[in-house]
Amino acid sequence: MALITALMKLRGVLAGSQLSLEVVGADEARQQQKAMLDQLDDYLLPRLVQLEAPILAVVGGSTGAGKSTLVNTVIGKVVSEPGVLRPTTRSPVLIHHPADADWFVGDRVLPGMARTSSDEPGGMEDAGQLRLVAADSVPRGLAILDAPDIDSVVEANRDLATQLLAAADLWLFVTTAARYSDAVPWEFLQSASDRSTAVAVVLDRAPSETIDDITGHLAQMLLERGLGESPLFSIQETVVDGNGMLPQQSVASIKDWLVDLAADAEARASVVRRTLQGAVSAMVKKTPPFAAAVRAQAETAVELRTSVESAYDQGVKDIAKACQDGTLLRGEVLARWQEFVGTGELLKGLQSNAGRLRDRLKSSLGNKPAETRDVSDAIQSGLESLLREHGAAAAERAEKVWEATAPGRQLLAAAEADRAANGAEGNGGRSLGAMSEEFPAAASRTVREWQTFVLDLVRSEGADKKSTARILEYGVNGLGLSLMVVVFASGTGIPKGAQASAGAGSAVVGKRLLEAVFGDKAVQGMVDRAREDLDGKVHALMDAEFARYLAVLDQHPVDAETARQLTEAARAVEDCT
Repeated sequence: MALITALMKLRGVLAGSQLSLEVVGADEARQQQKAMLDQLDDYLLPRLVQLEAPILAVVGGSTGAGKSTLVNTVIGKVVSEPGVLRPTTRSPVLIHHPADADWFVGDRVLPGMARTSSDEPGGMEDAGQLRLVAADSVPRGLAILDAPDIDSVVEANRDLATQLLAAADLWLFVTTAARYSDAVPWEFLQSASDRSTAVAVVLDRAPSETIDDITGHLAQMLLERGLGESPLFSIQETVVDGNGMLPQQSVASIKDWLVDLAADAEARASVVRRTLQGAVSAMVKKTPPFAAAVRAQAETAVELRTSVESAYDQGVKDIAKACQDGTLLRGEVLARWQEFVGTGELLKGLQSNAGRLRDRLKSSLGNKPAETRDVSDAIQSGLESLLREHGAAAAERAEKVWEATAPGRQLLAAAEADRAANGAEGNGGRSLGAMSEEFPAAASRTVREWQTFVLDLVRSEGADKKSTARILEYGVNGLGLSLMVVVFASGTGIPKGAQASAGAGSAVVGKRLLEAVFGDKAVQGMVDRAREDLDGKVHALMDAEFARYLAVLDQHPVDAETARQLTEAARAVEDCT
């Protein structure tokens, strides 16, 4: 019971493992995941729950090896149609004793396959359908399943053959004298050896003059690959009868062995135990490599996220620098500010005492609502342009980073496909490599909100009566614009006196004005708060753009904890064995 519980937990984690990113080895890992789940669902869990169920012998082998002919001859009637055209067997045929029907009509074995019952030969219908045939010639306690070709030209047939062999208690592996050394059969036989699956090998169509030599060589190959204890049968090349069956004496040894196995409860139990133990051991061994593949997915997801995050973080840093190094105190902003405060005249008075400077400032500013709006509009326009420029640059950087990796290209293609599916054409829907359609409006809103914050900061700082009186003299808007100008030059180290350049001098005027109203210490605090608020708003703006990439990444989810959970679940299974 403990082993069943541990395997069910492993199955749950395994089924929940997500391999959505195209990292190196992802396809192999997905195939491994399916094979492991099939092994758990088709064999391990059903067999552990019902150890007393009939032993299932799956007949497998290469195309044209004579599997269906062998099954029909052993059963004594045509239940699986051999074909002239290849590939032949498509849907599997399971033959059982009538008294054992209840073991197979449900979903105990191969739960994902639909059942149908018919005594008529077939097997050419649906590869996803299991045909059940009841036959008295099959001893109780044994069922024989005729599987598709392991090397079929049809991929679905090959996949089904692999799944059926993994669901077997016993392999009855059929090969021919002409093809017994082919690579594909030995890949399957080696996998059987690796997981200690019980195997019996049938050498079919062996020429009488060389049968002993071929049988000896095949026996040696089995020994070298860890299958030396596997029963080896040979069928001499002969002519089939009108029903396509071999002479009974040619398969007598095989039939007797199967009958004896079915009649010996201990022998059956030994086969089941061996195959079960091997399958559990193989499951434990396969889990670490699969967990490593899952871990690679999680690490890749982190790398994809980090690379885009870095692209947008760089944008935030570039904007912060441009908002403090005087970049914005050029062009229209500088011209409007100089018109507003008469900077040229005021620069001449920077060495004057505080009282015379305040008089000059009051005289320059006065009541200028139109000029105030001009400066405010120029600042808004300049800051919006800066945000749009760096927003576009960040999007382009992020796209280039993703384009440099296979998983990144996969995500970009998925985003583009989604955009196309939603009818996005031209500027109707922008790619991830361009700023979003919403960004310009969001940037404008960000600037307006910051300007409002600065004005509120001026009001709150001048809450006492003395400052309030001074604010009324200079105007909230004028002081707010002065604070914005000082913020835009706060990273340059504002020069003193006549050494100031035009832009820096404008910041000097703004700083002197603010100091005249609020005092040195208060001004520095206001500059810091205004700058921090702008930085925060810019960060939020860029985060919203960054979220577009995250949304694409989230459509390919990977759980970083899954690899650890797989390792723990496999360890729990191992502890139960």
